[in-house]
Amino acid sequence: MGMALPADGIRRRSDGCRAADRPVEIHQYHSPNCGARRNGLVPRFVVLHYTGMASAEAAIRRLCDPAHEVSAHYLICRTGRVTQLVGQGLRAWHAGAGEWLGLSDINSRSIGIELDNDGQGPFSAPLMASLETLLGPMMAAWNIPCENVIGHSDMAPGRKFDPGPWFDWARLEAQGLAAQRGTDRGPQDPSLESFAKLAQNAGYTAQVDPETLLATVRLRYRPFKTGPVEPQDYTPIGHPSRWT
Repeated sequence: MGMALPADGIRRRSDGCRAADRPVEIHQYHSPNCGARRNGLVPRFVVLHYTGMASAEAAIRRLCDPAHEVSAHYLICRTGRVTQLVGQGLRAWHAGAGEWLGLSDINSRSIGIELDNDGQGPFSAPLMASLETLLGPMMAAWNIPCENVIGHSDMAPGRKFDPGPWFDWARLEAQGLAAQRGTDRGPQDPSLESFAKLAQNAGYTAQVDPETLLATVRLRYRPFKTGPVEPQDYTPIGHPSRWT
């Protein structure tokens, strides 16, 4: 039986990011792959994934199989159907090793959303609409700012690549559901070293080499771009005061 996320009694976010307030029907399918959040932590982030599987049904079976020891709080099918696998207050096993903003144990600090996509093409319009509708009340309920909606690849650079180059981050930004990218020009003399410093200041604090950081930031902001670092690579994540 489905249920709608509550519209009343939620804490309002203080960051000014606009949240969708339409209800979305939530279908329940319990995954045993979860536990209590550690050290009293509560959701501070939302981590987006793609399933990389042939169907949403296959992904749900995997996420609910104790043998695989993986799960997520929600899965959104390409038809727009939303299935909740783990309660928001619990710790789902979706993020694994990684770091964001200098913080580890992202599982205890986040809500994980799996998106029904194989990573080889665009995400469906019904899926994106349901994601937007789900994110708004969720972010309001836990006071999660739009800057804290990230991809799996952001917190596990080089190890994970989802939601991948086809995900429409600009669409979420336009809805106030993801961090607004910068628009200023980059430095005249870009280098991997200065870019890596900027990326770390922007939240990419996992310990990886500068080349991996560049590829990771491009995956989100300049998908399919290759070659040496350019001034435009600095633009989405930085500000001129942070280029030195």
